[in-house]
Amino acid sequence: MKNLPGIPLILLLCACTVGPTYRQPDLPVNEHYQTPARDAGADPQGVDLDQWWRGFGDPVLTRIVGHVLDQNLDLAAAEARVAQARAAARGAGAALLPEGSLEGSVARQHQSTVGEFGTVASHLPGYERDQTVRQLGAGASWELDLAGGLRRRAEGRRDEAQAAEAAGVGTRIRVVAEAADAYLQVRGARADLAQLSALIATDENLVRVTAERVGEGVAVDRDRDDAEARLAQDRALEPAVQARLQAESNRLDVLMGATPDSGTVGSDEGVAQAWTTPGMPGDIRPAQLLRRRPDIMLAERRLAAATADIGAALSQYYPDVSLAGLLGFERLGPGDLFSGAAFQPALLAGVHWRLFDFGRVDAEVAQARGARAEALARCRQSVLGAAEDAEDALLTLAQWQSRLGALQAVVAANERALDSVQRSVEAGTASDVDLLRRRQLLLESRRAWVLTHEAHARATVDAYRALGGGWAPPTSAVYGNLNDVR
Repeated sequence: MKNLPGIPLILLLCACTVGPTYRQPDLPVNEHYQTPARDAGADPQGVDLDQWWRGFGDPVLTRIVGHVLDQNLDLAAAEARVAQARAAARGAGAALLPEGSLEGSVARQHQSTVGEFGTVASHLPGYERDQTVRQLGAGASWELDLAGGLRRRAEGRRDEAQAAEAAGVGTRIRVVAEAADAYLQVRGARADLAQLSALIATDENLVRVTAERVGEGVAVDRDRDDAEARLAQDRALEPAVQARLQAESNRLDVLMGATPDSGTVGSDEGVAQAWTTPGMPGDIRPAQLLRRRPDIMLAERRLAAATADIGAALSQYYPDVSLAGLLGFERLGPGDLFSGAAFQPALLAGVHWRLFDFGRVDAEVAQARGARAEALARCRQSVLGAAEDAEDALLTLAQWQSRLGALQAVVAANERALDSVQRSVEAGTASDVDLLRRRQLLLESRRAWVLTHEAHARATVDAYRALGGGWAPPTSAVYGNLNDVR
């Protein structure tokens, strides 16, 4: 009992942890975005950033996103990486606990009489060449972790597991945005082909009417040649649009975990359904990026892991103390194995100290400090990059919003002009050629509006991606403490 006062000392030493204590860095951001929310199409009703794709009101898009979340192979790989990182964290945490083992063996041996042992023992009375040795033991060992190196390693592995979770969230955000972008391009290409088909039909009518007028002597060959050149020019646009449609369909198939050209989106799906491009949340602030952008959280968790690695390196300056014990039984030959005579307990206390290796420890500590400095710089850079990404996305969205409104006015003006020419034709003051050329202008403006409508929708998707939309962060999360990937 006189050794009991040493137990509190051991417990006190076990509570020591060398190295810096991690604190989240101060990452300042702007108070507001340079592009006001109203210029980027703010929605006064608010938009659910967690499931922003539902704001398009397109059931086909919602179904596609659901399939992507279930079947995308990049997401499956990200989940596997998270599982690996979590397993490594559990392994590092288990190193703090005592380790127990149970071993047993039975050995049957026919002893050589001319061997090293048999040469001497064979002359002794009662010697038997056939021998049986039975052993059974239960042991336990525990590294006391006086300097806290194991605890720092466990902290670092937990931080790395959270970094893997952040990377998984980033994969989710990316693949959902890519799926929505591909689907919008498929829809846009189909709408573009419909406009081109109407435009080409108008061009063909103009070629026919112009040729008739040349035959009647009321038009010159140049008018017919101009009409034929316009027809050839518009027809030349179709192959590129068809190729874009096929490429984006293939991209969508792969994102959904299918082989290219699988037809996961039918040729008639989404054609009759017009999407409604949702606006941006009216109260978005740059500070929200700190809890929504997975690249920021990934960089911050890696900074935390690098900080813990400094403590793990510093712990090598101190000795490692371990305790081990064994309760076992061993008997040679027949008899009761569990007898007092066969009982052989053992107790071991070990010390390991890299006493003459401090130069290598110095290098390991310097390397750990350098890794933390790099991680801090990358963390700050990730905040700047995320802010730039969001600013650019909102600016681009505002520009497409403005262009879309201007083109809507152009289409309306061309529709009024076409009505005027139609009345002039009925009154006999304009010809069919005038009517067809005005219809060409209207169809061109409609095609430009269709392409701009698609670009505006894609810019909206990119803005949601840049804002970190597409997942539900925990309310307590600032940088870390992530939920599962899905």
